[in-house]
Amino acid sequence: MKNNQLTDSGQLRHFLTIEGLKKPLLTEIMDRAEQFSGITHRQVKKVPILRGKTIVNLFFENSTRTRSTFELAAKRLSADVMNFNISTSATSKGESLLDTLHNLESMHTDMFVVRHNQSGAAEFIAQHVAPDVSVINAGDGCHAHPTQAMLDMFTIRRHKQEFHNLRVAIVGDILHSRVARSQIQALATLGVGEIRVIGPKTLLPSDCQTLGVHVYHNMETGLEGADVVIMLRLQLERMQGALLPSAREYFHCFGLTEDKLKLAKPDAIVMHPGPINRGVEIASSVADGPQSVILEQVTHGIAIRMAVMSMALGAQSEQHEIPA
Repeated sequence: MKNNQLTDSGQLRHFLTIEGLKKPLLTEIMDRAEQFSGITHRQVKKVPILRGKTIVNLFFENSTRTRSTFELAAKRLSADVMNFNISTSATSKGESLLDTLHNLESMHTDMFVVRHNQSGAAEFIAQHVAPDVSVINAGDGCHAHPTQAMLDMFTIRRHKQEFHNLRVAIVGDILHSRVARSQIQALATLGVGEIRVIGPKTLLPSDCQTLGVHVYHNMETGLEGADVVIMLRLQLERMQGALLPSAREYFHCFGLTEDKLKLAKPDAIVMHPGPINRGVEIASSVADGPQSVILEQVTHGIAIRMAVMSMALGAQSEQHEIPA
């Protein structure tokens, strides 16, 4: 079955989910991000690759970090960027989403970066845009967050080089996490040796085993010998909805402390997609400690999003080389 994220020639057109994409494409995204990562250290932090292109950040859900890194990535590619404020837009006054999209398309928009609280929203938009417009999923419901997964993979590769011999532990609310879903798909595609998920039964999918992961309900057992530890953000409504007894109890059982981290390998890295709930998912001493690469993830997010946007728009135009 043809992947609707790709053109007939196999190039990236949309980036909606990791599912269905092959290892060479994920590797190409990381390789291209590697080239872009050096731009940060230049005096002029811009390349002309997307000059003349217009990118619209279409965020129906608040996210300062994701939106700002997408905006910065687009500007470093020399694109024109518009942040669309949904709360003051015509969609809140009765105009349909498709009407809004078509009006924005008429302004010669080349790409929509979409964040929405409904699963499938980005794919719905991709199905209704013009053939020469690309859509990037910046997080939809509990479904997918592909650029977050790719910046995580890029961070892991920076520290561990190879994926095939790694044990990766993902800890927390797997059930509701679009980040975890995309991470598991990316790790599996890249051939990671062992993927572990750790959490209480109330926060793990009932079909967890079908994802190709090893399930642990005990933090100490799950962390043993891990090369990478990824902590997930816990939404506060999970504690208010009777899925968890309290934040204190959650931290006691599933929060990452220095003592628990000692069960992983000595050179294990600690990751978190952010924002962090200190003292709930992770102790401050670990989040700010020597094994934490959390701030690196934010930095790498810019390079990964530059890579994805340049590749997707390059599918409709001549491929550009990255200036040295």
